[in-house]
Amino acid sequence: IVVNFFSFGQRSESRPKHLLVYINPYGGKQQGKCIYEQKVAPLFACASISTDVIVTEHANHARDHLKTEAELKKYDGVVCVGGDGMFSEIVHGLVSRTQRDNGVDQNSPEEKLVPCTLRIGIIPAGSTDCICYATVGINDPVTSALHVIVGDSQPMDVCSVHHNNTFLRYSVSLLGYGFYGDVLADSERKRWMGPARYDFSGFKKFLTHHHYEGAVSFLPATDTLGTPRDKTRCRAGYVILYLYSGDSQEESKTAPDVSDREYEVGWGVVRGKFLAINAASMSCACPRSPKGLSPAAHLADGTTDLILVRKCSRFNFLRHLLRHTSKDDQFDMTFVEVHRVRRFRFTPRHCQNDSELDLRENGKQLFSQICRDHPACSSAYSSWNCDGEILPHAAIEVGVHCQLIKLFARGIEEQPLFEDLANPPCAL
Repeated sequence: IVVNFFSFGQRSESRPKHLLVYINPYGGKQQGKCIYEQKVAPLFACASISTDVIVTEHANHARDHLKTEAELKKYDGVVCVGGDGMFSEIVHGLVSRTQRDNGVDQNSPEEKLVPCTLRIGIIPAGSTDCICYATVGINDPVTSALHVIVGDSQPMDVCSVHHNNTFLRYSVSLLGYGFYGDVLADSERKRWMGPARYDFSGFKKFLTHHHYEGAVSFLPATDTLGTPRDKTRCRAGYVILYLYSGDSQEESKTAPDVSDREYEVGWGVVRGKFLAINAASMSCACPRSPKGLSPAAHLADGTTDLILVRKCSRFNFLRHLLRHTSKDDQFDMTFVEVHRVRRFRFTPRHCQNDSELDLRENGKQLFSQICRDHPACSSAYSSWNCDGEILPHAAIEVGVHCQLIKLFARGIEEQPLFEDLANPPCAL
């Protein structure tokens, strides 16, 4: 069966011959090395793919190696064995190396980034593996290995996050402020609980019910087909009819000062009190939420879906959260609005000098955290959850870079026989 799969895959010139493999032995259930050696390496050997394997020894090992030491010209692709955090390391290392080699200043939010030429393969071995689930449709190491072997290619957008003309991080899945940022920040202090810490922190922050005041300015994607609320899903074979160019007239417009009360031409501004501000560059689907935060988000159209959840009752917020696990439209609520955008900027209401939000350097965090946990301080600051990492600033500017990276994947295959069991086809 494996030989037959190889024979009828992509053309031989698109199949990799030499791969650089990074294995995270600590992620998830600490089975990364075992998964690779028992399930993936034999398939690569059968397909005559040579590999250079590096078992990471500490956080950001893979990122730093890709940025400085790796001889990328030797390889046809980079494979990571681990979870979403490991994939983020690979993306940061590969994108940063590509920009450095091409003389691109990553600290400039207006800079057009150079796409990476090497494809990235994901062998799922983490706790959630949301990136793999949202791009392949299943978290299975063998399936992912076969996509690498046959040389599948799936382009993907990447968001760059800046603060005051300083680069912070890249994001490929979710940027979340408010609820999702609070859950991550709280769970980081409970790592001893293992994966259960996310459920515990989620329940705790739901009961706390903090809201945060600020202004969001955004550049709508008016020149693309589809909206966040249509029924179009990003599936294998989906053709992007509009290929976005960052040199367009709309993109050249600078973000308006949020102190302006009127809408700037081309830009929208929303002010208020928010329970959550989310930017989904993909559906963010996972086994717990098969549709994801934004079911109609696309992987490679140069946009992100900006979801604004205004202050509401706990009951209504619970209704919104529960719709992520059902077939109901989670945006069909009066306190929720969603925009498909190319860029956006968030400024907290009280953020005149954002230095007090530096979560890594401020020595007064103990007192501020006690204050933030008190219900009376529910309009204080939250943290940005950037693909599972906490950002040190709340005031950020985000831009979408169309098809900046490519994966060894082909998107999620349509499965109508299984997606709608209530209406089976009349003929097989």
